[in-house]
Amino acid sequence: MSQLDLNFGKVAVLMGGASAEREVSLMSGQGVLQALRSQGVDAHAFDPAERDLVELQREGFARCFIALHGRFGEDGTVQGALELLGIPYTGSGVMASAIAIDKVMTKRIWRSAGLPTPEWRQVDSAAATAQAWAELGSPMIVKPDREGSTIGLSKVTALDQCAGAYALAAGHDALVLCEQFISGDEVTIAVLGSGAAARALPLIRIVAPDGNYDYQNKYFTDSTQYLVPAGLPAGEEAPIQQMVLQAYRVLGCRGWARADVMIDARTRQPYLLEINTSPGMTGHSLVPMAAKAAGIDYPALCVEVLRQAELDYAPSATGPDAGPAAGEQSKGAP
Repeated sequence: MSQLDLNFGKVAVLMGGASAEREVSLMSGQGVLQALRSQGVDAHAFDPAERDLVELQREGFARCFIALHGRFGEDGTVQGALELLGIPYTGSGVMASAIAIDKVMTKRIWRSAGLPTPEWRQVDSAAATAQAWAELGSPMIVKPDREGSTIGLSKVTALDQCAGAYALAAGHDALVLCEQFISGDEVTIAVLGSGAAARALPLIRIVAPDGNYDYQNKYFTDSTQYLVPAGLPAGEEAPIQQMVLQAYRVLGCRGWARADVMIDARTRQPYLLEINTSPGMTGHSLVPMAAKAAGIDYPALCVEVLRQAELDYAPSATGPDAGPAAGEQSKGAP
């Protein structure tokens, strides 16, 4: 890869932000920042919680690597601001980001496309949570609709746990999701690229202590096992990769993402749980792990994601005489 290939201009690595995942985002962003600099990219840290996004334009940033997680970073809000500023950014655009952060809306779209996802109920009270438990069965997962990193998540195994689980989830989001629990193998699948060129990386099977893949076991302990190759029965991995690619494309995702899937232990049916359009890039994160298994090291992964930075709309494309086509204007450096 020549230095000319990395002529991306001045790059802002957006990290931190105001979501509940700020701590993880700072770790992701620092990793990306150092990786890009190691490849000769003129990269700079930028925390939207501490600086106004309009400073990106004033300071001449040519593109942004979004290492923000959760709300105000992964949900279409920052993407919309960057569209208005005319600064290409990594990952999915405004609509796909806004849909993917909303687990219920994502499930509705996947279900309409014939893709498997566990049964669910959206609830607005402890009583409705108890009713969902009666309908979905035990165990049941209760979680905020628009949070990540298992923040606010509970596994409910008894009726008297419903009120506490609802209160915990509602403390993070007014929208609460109750979801049928699927017992079996937990796998995650990273995707790189856009449209027909998107490709799924090798599956990673997650084996957490006591099956509890919570926030602590995700980011701050070494007890969780990540198996790649995943060691699934013969013939299972490729169909799951194709299912995830379909799930990615039907939402309109681009650039990169990571989908979480549960495989029913009895039927071996895979079920889509959710998709993350700004995945973690920490030392415990799974996209770098999957990329490594595919022969892509961490710096090369960061450069590949940055290379695909673009805009939904070209800022100057206001009419038939506005100049080059929007698709030509929105692409960044080659």
